[in-house]
Amino acid sequence: MPSRSSARLAALTVAAVCSAASTVALTSPAQADGLRIHDVQGTTRTSPYAGQKVTDVPGIVTATRTYGSSRGFWLQDPTPDSNPATSEGVFVFTSSTPKVAVGDAVTVTGTVSEYVPGGASTGNQSVTEITKPTVTTVSTGNAVPAPVVIDKKSVPSAYTPTGDTAASNSINGLTLQPKKYALDYYESLEGMNVQVEDARVVTATDPYAELWVTVKPHENRTDRGGSLYRTYRDQNTGRLQIQSLGATAGFPAANVGDTLTGATTGPLDYNQYGGYTLVASRLGTLKSGGLQRETTKKQSHGELAVATYNVENLDPSDGTFAAHAAAIVNNLQSPDIVSLEEIQDNNGATDDGTVAADVTVNKLIDAIVAAGGPKYQWRSVNPVNDQDGGEPGGNIRQVFLFNPARVSFVDRAGGDSTTAVGVTKVHGKAQLTASPGRVDPANSAWTTSRKPLAGEFVFQGRTVFVIANHLNSKGGDQGLTSQYQPVVRSSETQRHAQATLVNAFVRSILDVQKDAEVIALGDMNDFDFSGTTKILESHGALWSAIRSLPTKERYTYDYQGNEQVLDQILISKQIRGKGDFEYDSVHINSEFHDQISDHDPQVLRFRP
Repeated sequence: MPSRSSARLAALTVAAVCSAASTVALTSPAQADGLRIHDVQGTTRTSPYAGQKVTDVPGIVTATRTYGSSRGFWLQDPTPDSNPATSEGVFVFTSSTPKVAVGDAVTVTGTVSEYVPGGASTGNQSVTEITKPTVTTVSTGNAVPAPVVIDKKSVPSAYTPTGDTAASNSINGLTLQPKKYALDYYESLEGMNVQVEDARVVTATDPYAELWVTVKPHENRTDRGGSLYRTYRDQNTGRLQIQSLGATAGFPAANVGDTLTGATTGPLDYNQYGGYTLVASRLGTLKSGGLQRETTKKQSHGELAVATYNVENLDPSDGTFAAHAAAIVNNLQSPDIVSLEEIQDNNGATDDGTVAADVTVNKLIDAIVAAGGPKYQWRSVNPVNDQDGGEPGGNIRQVFLFNPARVSFVDRAGGDSTTAVGVTKVHGKAQLTASPGRVDPANSAWTTSRKPLAGEFVFQGRTVFVIANHLNSKGGDQGLTSQYQPVVRSSETQRHAQATLVNAFVRSILDVQKDAEVIALGDMNDFDFSGTTKILESHGALWSAIRSLPTKERYTYDYQGNEQVLDQILISKQIRGKGDFEYDSVHINSEFHDQISDHDPQVLRFRP
């Protein structure tokens, strides 16, 4: 198995014995005889026999995992009970290569464990396993239980029940209602042989040989084949992750809108990288949907084109400079101003105190020229070493590129990594005290996070203020399949504080000059319907221009089968009020397996 895939899979189902903090343990040992798998699984997410030894549990081996540190096999009872809440499958953790084969009828004696992938601190649900097993083969060559077909009719439209307030909002102790909630339905099939048919891909294949499909073809479908994440209550219940149980060398390189035709079959697992996952022993055949990368419209002579583009930890050692340059020149049509996020310093992740990024930026500018684009100039402010988060040693920051043949930058001395930029009034107009400058960089809201970069531009005699942002990431938030419902989005606390500061800075410009044209753009790391966006827009200071698009086109990122907004361009009332702007989310990355960044760039065209 490829090392990257094995290493990731190894974290998914390691036996509970490895981490006491990730298991459910009883205060006194017990033993249960004569049980079947549905008894072990029970009617909730955790086994009523967790921590106990069970004896001679019978079943048919449906699949084996022979790689990584999560080796074992899936066992299924061919004689199910009549309760739809009880799964008939279970994973048997052997720690070494299992000696059973698919089709073997066996009995298993061992200890029931509840393993939480990623650890209890993640909030993930647990996987019911039998560990330290003694396996007895009864017969070989038996028929494997027919897979349960997961389709649009079987998956409920409601996603999850609300957790028990007496248990910190955990759903673990709630009786499963598989006909009412999607997460309950998937849990009722944990460890069982399942199947999806002719399933459309809604997240492209990633470097770990994983993709996401939907079993609900019409659920929030975008025009390009994805599933749109519209609100916190609309999680897209038909999403399911697909991995390969065998070698991943032939795993399909799929884009959004492609289809896995025929049957994809295997046990239903649960892991820390997306929750419920069909680990395929049989993969459907990939049929291309013909998705093409988008190209935006070229700005006219009188239009200013402003873009934001997260180039994903770009440093001089990367091999993506030519591709990024081609995207900027051809797909984005050489915007007049480009706010770049995740520009790393001159030696990337090497943590030796280097903070300058001139080598990185100039290499990109040269590649743009080679691709037929303009000779951009650039402005930025170096961060304090290791203070802005991101990849350790990388010192990511925002950078302005601008085409001097079309737009000029107002250089005003005084901006540095620790000095806050302010706003003054000169001849009745707003003016930055430093350009470029950083917004309130000493504020605790920016701890271990990127500080906004503010700059003053002039286009055809009109001043435009641009604030480049890269707000706090969603790292640490509980996943949609968490045992805690509703999920806790802990990263919002810092991001909301940051949005408050950005909004206040924009208002300080508008307080001096109410008709100022202000743009706040970048990787906001939050949705168009989020509290973060509401704070950025508060007091009428800004408006997220992605809302000018039809609903089905509002996405910039694709995560676990949900197409969503993370990158935004927000505009002041003066720009919005004219009504002559155009917005484009240019889909060149997020939907493709061969992406050069995980973000799609955004472009705004307007007449200052």
